[in-house]
Amino acid sequence: MKWEILKAGNDLEVMRGEVLVFPTNCPECNAPASTNMKLVQIPHFKEVIIMATNCDSCGHRTNEVKSGAATEQLGTKITLHITDPSDMTRDVLKSETCAVLIPELEFELGMAALGGKFTTLEGLLQDIKDLIVSKNPFICGDSSSSDRLDKLKEFGEKIEKILAGQMKVHIILDDPAGNSYLQNVYAPEADPEMTVEKYTRTFEQNEELGLNDMKTENYQQEK
Repeated sequence: MKWEILKAGNDLEVMRGEVLVFPTNCPECNAPASTNMKLVQIPHFKEVIIMATNCDSCGHRTNEVKSGAATEQLGTKITLHITDPSDMTRDVLKSETCAVLIPELEFELGMAALGGKFTTLEGLLQDIKDLIVSKNPFICGDSSSSDRLDKLKEFGEKIEKILAGQMKVHIILDDPAGNSYLQNVYAPEADPEMTVEKYTRTFEQNEELGLNDMKTENYQQEK
């Protein structure tokens, strides 16, 4: 099998215009596969690196997003009030450091659960449903219980109602690294249903991002 590797070096213009293809191994079956990588500019935001791996042997597919920028000085909390089915078409960049919350469902998805994704709001909610309901190990086997199954089923039904525009909720993207994005369909004007808050990270959040060690090193160098 012949692999094509496009070498862009430090030429960002080449990276923006070309899809880089390099060999890898499937994370599921370990068969040889190919990964495509491209630098993409998100309007009114920043550049991100999108990586997609397709395995011809088992059919496994992954789609991963990495921020092309460093950690921001402030964290970002984006809150959208979902009021219309058209909200499902909004673009979403969920970085690997972003948590997703739906207060009306008393739901919080930790930042490492789904990894980095560039999708639509519909795609993100569907991924959440698949992770919590369809792929939940507690859904079958001896560890399952009637009460737990009922709660999982109810959660899935509520997600379906949100997707269909039958349930108005708030969705929150809380990213201490400041590298997540939710499309403002009114841009460059303000979105009446969305708020974007910048905040100072806590010590614990800096610890999770590995920033406290970096600050210590810089402090020692300055002294």
